Amino acid sequence: MTIDLAALPEDFLWGTATSAYQIEGAVAEDGRSPSIWDTFSHTPGKIDNGDDGDLACDHYHRWREDIGIMRQLGTNAYRLSIAWPRVMPGGDGPVNAKGLDFYDGLIDALLEAGITPSVTLYHWDLPQVLQDRGGWPVRDTAHHFASYAAVVADRLGDRVKHWTTLNEPLCSAWIGHLEGLMAPGWTDLTAAVRTSYHLLLGHGLATQAIRAAVPGAQVGIVNNLSYIEAATDRPEDVAAARRLDGHTNRWWLDPVHGRGFPADMQEVYGVELPEQQGDLETIAAPLDWLGLNYYFPSTVADDPTGQAPRVRTVRRLGVPRTAMDWEVDAAGIENLLLRLTNDYGARKIYVTENGSAYPDIVRPDGTVDDPERTEYLEQHLAACASAARQGVPLAGYFAWSLLDNFEWAYGYDKRFGLVHVDYKTQRRTIKGSGHRYADIIRAHGRKRRNAA
Repeated sequence: MTIDLAALPEDFLWGTATSAYQIEGAVAEDGRSPSIWDTFSHTPGKIDNGDDGDLACDHYHRWREDIGIMRQLGTNAYRLSIAWPRVMPGGDGPVNAKGLDFYDGLIDALLEAGITPSVTLYHWDLPQVLQDRGGWPVRDTAHHFASYAAVVADRLGDRVKHWTTLNEPLCSAWIGHLEGLMAPGWTDLTAAVRTSYHLLLGHGLATQAIRAAVPGAQVGIVNNLSYIEAATDRPEDVAAARRLDGHTNRWWLDPVHGRGFPADMQEVYGVELPEQQGDLETIAAPLDWLGLNYYFPSTVADDPTGQAPRVRTVRRLGVPRTAMDWEVDAAGIENLLLRLTNDYGARKIYVTENGSAYPDIVRPDGTVDDPERTEYLEQHLAACASAARQGVPLAGYFAWSLLDNFEWAYGYDKRFGLVHVDYKTQRRTIKGSGHRYADIIRAHGRKRRNAA
């Protein structure tokens, strides 16, 4: 498939993304304390096949090998997350020197390899000790998060300039506290709404802390957004699509852009926000960039008896689907990129996650061919390039994921990696999609050089 790479800027970041709990392992080594995901994954019935993240990809010990794989792919950026319980095992107490030393060495090695580190401070692994004190529904957690952000920024900020406060706060709030399918596994609307508020407050406070510690820091937030359509033109279904847009998109975008929390969704939830004077200004701290995680679109109809936001997903016929049973539709990522630019005035956007899961098969010769994932990658990169041609300030693309990994409640069955991981031996094998990604990166470099 042809991709118009000329639409992408010369300094475009070609990256891969991971998160600490999904790849690191070593959950009880060098002073790390348990996170809410350690607790959740060890709760019977919560994770498919009884899997957990105790070993994951053993990246804690194999990170040098993994950086070598990034070099083989030709990527020039890497999006990683810091494990809060590895750095501050008490949540808000003393700093664990060995935890910071690990990330120190990792950052140095990335830079030596010519790879720009993009650091995410929160990818869902809240220290369990803070959960025991109330977790994100409690305001104090936002302030503890800012203190942790200050510690990490102070240590790494001389080398790291690209910072993400939160990854997908929707998942932490709605899936973790409303649907109960992610840690901490609650099903409490009031707690979920309060969590959403305190996550965004924590984002604003952490943004201030990072900028105080790191001159020239580029700070952003990463949201998983969905392109949403009504299943029919019935007024009830159109209203349902509007509610899901509020729940999935506007609730997270409006406050950080100074618009406050959407009034229509406050009415849907019926939960009083724990607002204090000055909070909305803190939440709306100016952003240097926006991060978009995109996987699939949503077609919905009204569900008047369901839980907020009272919608049901409608399955479209004839649309290809991944192993996650997610629809494949690259038009969604293009539409969202245009919306962030035109409706929210984004000055710089990164696609911070985009990828697909399929049941990979290792051939007798040890290679892994994954044509469906390769096609997904090509389609979505072509859509990104199309958006860039239309004026979207797209500055980078991070494929999810570098490695097959612990895929949260799905355990290890669902594989998103450009690199196959044999979990018994920890052997890494670049898949066909990884080789194709490397080809695309090289082709972009050639086009830019020829244009010069």
